[in-house]
Amino acid sequence: MSISPGTPAGTLRQDARVIGLVGMAHGTSHFYHLILAALFPWLKDDFGLSYAQLGLLMTLFFVVSGIGQALAGFVVDRVGALRVLFFGITMLGVSALILSVAGSYPALLGGALIAGVGNSIFHPADYTLLNQRVSRARLAHGFSVHGISGNLGWAAAPVFMTTVAALADWRTALACAAVLPFTVLAVLFVNRAALYANPPAVAATTGGQGGGTFGFLRLPTVWMCFAFFFLTAVALGGIQAFAAIGLVQLYDITHQLATSSYTAYMLASAGGMVVGGFLGAGSTHHDRIIALSFAVAALLAVILGGAFLPGWTALPLMALIGFCSGVAGPSRDLMIRAAAPQGATGRVYGVVYSGLDTGLSVGPLLFGAVMDAGHPGWLFMGVALFQLLAIGTAMGVGGNNRAVALKSA
Repeated sequence: MSISPGTPAGTLRQDARVIGLVGMAHGTSHFYHLILAALFPWLKDDFGLSYAQLGLLMTLFFVVSGIGQALAGFVVDRVGALRVLFFGITMLGVSALILSVAGSYPALLGGALIAGVGNSIFHPADYTLLNQRVSRARLAHGFSVHGISGNLGWAAAPVFMTTVAALADWRTALACAAVLPFTVLAVLFVNRAALYANPPAVAATTGGQGGGTFGFLRLPTVWMCFAFFFLTAVALGGIQAFAAIGLVQLYDITHQLATSSYTAYMLASAGGMVVGGFLGAGSTHHDRIIALSFAVAALLAVILGGAFLPGWTALPLMALIGFCSGVAGPSRDLMIRAAAPQGATGRVYGVVYSGLDTGLSVGPLLFGAVMDAGHPGWLFMGVALFQLLAIGTAMGVGGNNRAVALKSA
């Protein structure tokens, strides 16, 4: 297994331009994760939907995105990342327009499906562009910005969508949301020269040591990376869906403080990614950074779930959990890069990151059952459990990468 060579050298300005453009696209993707969830109160009233029906909209989005993501990696390696990125961003804008005029629940499902198709291409396209266009010395920082932009997209969507819906209505909010991807598409098109990567033919004909187009699927590290993403995404899905509700029930705090605690988690996670970018750039033992970060995060989640401390501690504990989880982000992406055969970057990131969508579709269902059973503390205990399980997969990938490096030395 060999590491994609990437760009050996590049100016700071060139690298920053590519990182900024790709980060902007990724933030748009994460913004669209929550455009429907933020409007659930309005959709429930206007269409007379149950919570299960509302939840199905999100499940459909992530299932389609997960399946599409695994397939999109092959397309990226065949036709090039930039074309695929343009397609995905366009589909996000189209989905918002369809949703804004939806007159029935099936129409909402159709819009969610199209949004899932659009979302599916970002990770294989983004990471292929970063690996091919950013110099090695700044790649960890590129991954850091990529993760931060995603968190900012998650943070911005609920505020934007609910504000516009409250001032006008939910249809206007979705129509306004459509402006974002089309604006980003225009910016990327103007700057397309900076994002042209290696010729698709090179990537398509390079099988790497995996052996052919599908040979990488026989590599155990690919599936360990998939498992890592699945486990961490289950934990994240639980936090996104129920952390605020769980904190209110556990600590008898106000909903405002509980929501602020979740916001602190997201912002601190972004800060952790900045720190993680520097740690990842100066280390070859990315699995160890991940293990230490998640071990501390899991311990803090157990403390939070045990409700041993006063209610005011919920916010700083959530922030610390988010920070530790964020630190692991850049090392995670560098670890996967090291596991990817040369010429199969898009395919590997597509399959591996489909674990993220799979976990995000499973997490809310699993932890929703826990919350329905009246055990909010188990929510955070479960988050800790899945983070600890993820450490095992990360150490397995890291050990295999080092063994391969020693063989090829």
